Amino acid sequence: MASAPGKPAPSDTPTEPAWDVARLFPDQGQWSEEEYLGLNVNQLVEFDHGRIEVLAMPTMSHQLMVAYLYGHLLAYCSARSAGLVLFAPLRVCVRPGKFREPDVVFMQAEHAGRCGEYFWDGADLVMEVVSDDDRRRDLETKRREYAQAKIPEYWIVDPLEGRITVLRLDEDRPSYVEHGVFPRGERAASHLLPGFEVDVTAALAPRA
Repeated sequence: MASAPGKPAPSDTPTEPAWDVARLFPDQGQWSEEEYLGLNVNQLVEFDHGRIEVLAMPTMSHQLMVAYLYGHLLAYCSARSAGLVLFAPLRVCVRPGKFREPDVVFMQAEHAGRCGEYFWDGADLVMEVVSDDDRRRDLETKRREYAQAKIPEYWIVDPLEGRITVLRLDEDRPSYVEHGVFPRGERAASHLLPGFEVDVTAALAPRA
């Protein structure tokens, strides 16, 4: 009997994951930056000193929040020729051997030379929508890493807590201090970009 269109023909061989494909890649802890940067997959993948971290696929709500933030920041930057704003997936090197993929990332026009075709060398502002699968990654780990990379401003967009926290860099340490914690009903304002604000309620409750 012929198999149905689009389905593989039946086989007497027991099925199992295609482990041979995994053998084409380095073991965890053995990845080089070149191998990571050459990875061509339709998935968010971050890199940490020889190890890769495959991130969960974002939900529609997550992506709608990212789209809202990106659209407002793009409009601000376009009107002022302030710089380049993009969204994930885009690799950002936060230090040698360490790459992240912020949800929204901005580089000032005077730092355009740090925007490479395959990755950016740091950034001037990053935004992360806190992921439910690992809140600590956005609230603590990336806060520390982005500060160590001397990224001047970090927005933590937290739909569960209903607020946007805007952090500015204290370069003497380096670490972040709060520029402001903005709940629903207020407008989150940037320290780095004068006049850039977003409505927190609208940002956290986007509509398709």
